[in-house]
Parts: sequence; C-alpha cells; structure tokens
Amino acid sequence: MTGKTIKNIKSKKMNQTNIFDEPIDECCSNPITGFFRDGFCHTGKHDMGLHIVCSLITNDFLSFSKARGNDLSTPKPEFNFPGLKEGDSWCVCAERWKEAYEHGFAPKVFLRRTHKKASSIINIEILKEFAVDLN
Repeated sequence: MTGKTIKNIKSKKMNQTNIFDEPIDECCSNPITGFFRDGFCHTGKHDMGLHIVCSLITNDFLSFSKARGNDLSTPKPEFNFPGLKEGDSWCVCAERWKEAYEHGFAPKVFLRRTHKKASSIINIEILKEFAVDLN
C-alpha cells in the first residue's frame, strides 16, 4: 500500500463513531480484535460480516457461535489468533450477536466501543439492555 492509501484508511477509521455518535473507543488489544485487527470495531466496505459489536465474551456465546460454524475459542496460530475465552472483549459480527440474542446467548456489550452502524441492525433498546458501560 502507498502512504496515501494508508493515510486514507486511518482517516476513515478515525472518523468512525459509536452508537452515541462519539469517537469510538478501543474494544480490545489483547487479544487484538476488529476487522482491521486494530483493537477497534471499525468497519469498511470489505467487512462483509460487520464486526462492529464490542462484546464481553461468555462461554455460552462461544458455544453458540461454534455450533453455528464459527469457532472462536480454538487457537489458530497460523492467523495469530489465540482463541477467545470468557471475559475477553471482541468485535462480534452484528448479525451473529442478534442471532445469539434471539436464541438467549447474547453477551453483554460495550456501547462506547460499538460502532453506530450496529443500531441499524440491532434495536438500540436491546443494545442498551445488554450494556456494560451505560451510566
């Protein structure tokens, strides 16, 4: 990538906001999360899964996701992925989170770390019901 391309990507990510239309906070850097693996639930045109809901991972959610074909708990060293465990924060795909909610397995969410686009997929009142950081 050229310097200009990198600058454009960084600029677009820096302008992304959370569901309160504020600058989005980092979700997690250990393990490193996000579609861009930058620690944030940023999104872009290549993020077909919309990895935008910063979630507090639970064992129930991990089991549910694995049963749906997305094993997030098994380490994959070839992708520098340590595997998730309960208590980790992770940028979950919005549709997967919604599906987990509909089946009773949705994890808690960090609203200030969740991309505003999530509220176009998941009812904002449901997100607030699961919020860890709502004052």
